[in-house]
Amino acid sequence: MPFAAPSIRVLTLAACLAGGGWGAALPAYAASAATGTPAEAPAVPSNLDAPMFYQLLIGEMEQRSGNAAAAYEILLDAARKTGDERLFRRAVEIALQGRAGDQALAAAQAWRTSVPGSVEAHRYAAQLLVGLNRAAEALDPLRALLANTPAPERPATISLLPRFFARAADRKTVAGVLEQALQPYATIPETRLPTLLSNGRMRLLAEEPERALALAEQASRLDPASEGVALLALELMPAQPAAETIVQGYLQAKPDTAAIRLSYVRALVSLQRYADAVAQLEHATRADPTLAPAWLSLGALRLELKQPREAELALKRYLELSATRAEPPPPTATEEGTIEIVSASPAEGLTQAYLLLAQAAEEQRDFAQAEQWLAKIDNADRAISVQLRRAALMAKQGNVRDARELIRKVPERAPQDARAKLLAESQLMRELKDWAASYDVLAEANQRFTDDVDLLYEQAMMAEKLHKVEEMERLLRRVIELKPDHFHAYNALGYTLADRNTRLEEARDLVRKALELAPNEPFIIDSLGWIEYRMGRREEALRHLLRAYQARPDAEIGAHLGEVLWALGREDEARKVWREARERDGGNEVLKETLARLKVNL
Repeated sequence: MPFAAPSIRVLTLAACLAGGGWGAALPAYAASAATGTPAEAPAVPSNLDAPMFYQLLIGEMEQRSGNAAAAYEILLDAARKTGDERLFRRAVEIALQGRAGDQALAAAQAWRTSVPGSVEAHRYAAQLLVGLNRAAEALDPLRALLANTPAPERPATISLLPRFFARAADRKTVAGVLEQALQPYATIPETRLPTLLSNGRMRLLAEEPERALALAEQASRLDPASEGVALLALELMPAQPAAETIVQGYLQAKPDTAAIRLSYVRALVSLQRYADAVAQLEHATRADPTLAPAWLSLGALRLELKQPREAELALKRYLELSATRAEPPPPTATEEGTIEIVSASPAEGLTQAYLLLAQAAEEQRDFAQAEQWLAKIDNADRAISVQLRRAALMAKQGNVRDARELIRKVPERAPQDARAKLLAESQLMRELKDWAASYDVLAEANQRFTDDVDLLYEQAMMAEKLHKVEEMERLLRRVIELKPDHFHAYNALGYTLADRNTRLEEARDLVRKALELAPNEPFIIDSLGWIEYRMGRREEALRHLLRAYQARPDAEIGAHLGEVLWALGREDEARKVWREARERDGGNEVLKETLARLKVNL
């Protein structure tokens, strides 16, 4: 919004000057003139005469009294008279604070005219033009910015340009303008690589991943060992799987670089490619056995892959290293068993390691050892997580009533703790396969926390276990109504319909919607494959299920893949997949039901 017309109270302000003592409160551009230069520093002549100094004081006082329009006009006038970049910058800042974009741009353009060699002035003007949805006009200041940047600094400046425009409304136009501005530097050896990367990153921001990938591939051919190329490829991987080849090329060129390898692990985990992530972490720990975060991540992933002994070894190694090195961990597992990427303090890293070790001991039915690990945790923020694991230990030893009571007695330190306790109790009963008890806890939770999509979704899953299909569908449709991008809800409803061999066309539409929202989610790909199988399209089903199983060798996905292979007459392959699935999770209900129904004896 433009400023109102200024009203300058010159006489009043001039009278105030007589009191002195203003120097300490002035901005840097005027404070030295007011207070003098310190004796130990060389004297710097000021270009401020008395009238100009008073003008600056008046401008700052207008700003302090809330009259931004007057302050802007006074300081911009002073900037034009003196050519002082600090005054131009201050005028721009005042305009931006007052949300007066046009005035900020006017000050920046005046700055460019007055100091044509100023890189900062051209950058301000370009950013303001983009922010005001006038991206096409940003070409001239961008060209001037690059032309006035010293040659040794130009590669770094080019690399930073996409950051300046990351929040632009029309990123496609910005990407085109940036490409034009960078064109003269695309063939210069020193700037060719940063130009490709800058254009590639801007195309990615503009949601043009194909063009971004083409630029990344060009950059990789130019320098396969460039960290910037590898980072761009990692960002591209979710939308453009072919970008992974660039990352792998970088790691071949620089196999001992831990930072990019751990970032690659992070990308693989986000795609739920846990086995591939484990392979990368094993490489990282061989290259540097003291890399503590990699060991914690490896333990979490081993546990997710149902390998508790291997998880325990990795986590104990992390504890050994943590005794001498305090490093925050990258990927870890939540108490719900899903893998996350977090940045934790050393204390939080230890808490996570103890929780994971307790879970590993629990899965090996060493309940005493699990309790010993939990006893080491002294973290009030994780009290519910700790008590949930303790409750699981008690319940698995037959003491379900006391286990539930243990969770209920956890102190509620924050309002959300009540909700977390109900979720923990429902999870405990789910682990014990007491679907009715879990459903009842969630029903209570949904009465207390109305329209909570997570609670509604969990209750729907328990309704399905209890064969309350209509209730499950009602709850899931409510989740979708409240959160239209909740891909788990679309997938759960579509898969349930397909598993009951009913409304298959609708089921496929639901799962395809889920896949649009989460293109690389293995369980959604599995659902689509299962629907195709139910509809009689076995080859299409096989294609989807192979992709899902390669990404996530889960026992349930393995059960589905094995059944399709069996139906196609590829019985030896089916048996191999089922054996692998049984080794990972012999208690999986879908796997056991599949083998029993098909009368297969492994």
